[in-house]
Amino acid sequence: MSGQGEHVSVRDRTRDDLLGLIRSSGGTTRPELVAVTKMSRSTVNQAVGRLLDEGRVYETVQQEKGPGSGSGRPATRLVATTSSSPVAGIDFGHNHVRVAVADERGVLLGQASRELDVDLRAFEALDLAAEMLAGIVRDSGLAAVGSVVAGIPGPLDARTGRVRSPTILSSWVELAPRDELQRRLGVPVRVENDAVLGAYGELRRGAGRGHANFLYVKASHGIGAGLVIGGQPYMGATGIAGEIGHINLPGRIESCRCGNRGCLEAVISVESLRDQIALTHPAWERSSIDLSAEADEMTTRILNESGRTLGRVLAQLCDLLNPDALIVGGELGALGAPLLEGVRSSISRYSQPAIAAAITVSAAELGERAELEGALELASAWMPVDR
Repeated sequence: MSGQGEHVSVRDRTRDDLLGLIRSSGGTTRPELVAVTKMSRSTVNQAVGRLLDEGRVYETVQQEKGPGSGSGRPATRLVATTSSSPVAGIDFGHNHVRVAVADERGVLLGQASRELDVDLRAFEALDLAAEMLAGIVRDSGLAAVGSVVAGIPGPLDARTGRVRSPTILSSWVELAPRDELQRRLGVPVRVENDAVLGAYGELRRGAGRGHANFLYVKASHGIGAGLVIGGQPYMGATGIAGEIGHINLPGRIESCRCGNRGCLEAVISVESLRDQIALTHPAWERSSIDLSAEADEMTTRILNESGRTLGRVLAQLCDLLNPDALIVGGELGALGAPLLEGVRSSISRYSQPAIAAAITVSAAELGERAELEGALELASAWMPVDR
């Protein structure tokens, strides 16, 4: 089984994505899957064949009447097999650990959140996630969960399952988070980049519904992107696509956690915005600055300019990818109009006109829960089915 000693292949991702669509639709046909995902008919048929062999979906025949004839050929619909096992999602942020458990229908059974310096305290974060999940399972009266999907805010090599960067998530370097969590939890675990899970959450439950090609940006204590192309999350050759937080901004000298200067996330992040607002409001305590509070004129200007800076980088990505939507999530995405208007302004100014005209810029519908919701959705699609 994928996730239990081997890494998730492209075939497995395709199968899991189709299972997620079948689950969320309540039942669909092969032609409908082809139309929604833009995959080839052969790719869909191969993935569906695997799902049928594994018992994750079953076929039901439904008579469809032809126009005026009173009869027609039966349509075969694919329906997801239900399981009695609940699933869990874990969201490791740079400064928090969030855990949630849901049943097979996606109904939330329990959740918990704790603040922690995840970057510098890897083993403590892993232990805390295991303890929080055990507490939710106990308090909910459950015996166990069937599977877990976790997101981490850094580059994860899909070939080895190990954290790659020596500077981002410094205490996680060369750790294999999936293996660490499986040892602690004793159930199948899958680990992805957090922005990928945010994109998956918005694709299934949020602003990404109805969009086959979009760019999701998690803008919080770090900046990362999740790409959805042809209705599927795009990971890149080694699973590290979307590390936009370390794109260099010419002329900027702010120090970044990666060791360079002028990186996007060093200029546009929660901590950077608090620093800028504190400079313009000497009477305010930096630690007490609430970015979600109603902004005064100076703070609105800072947020708008930050959105413009972020949008200028995103405009280049939009010229490359030609998405139909740009979804901004994380703490900064939840701030509302000033920052989003700045992003829209730069997309309009710096993207090619025909490309800019096709893009809808919006905040994530799921807000800061996008990553956790995406983890639960993927865990439900990927989890082993009771046989």
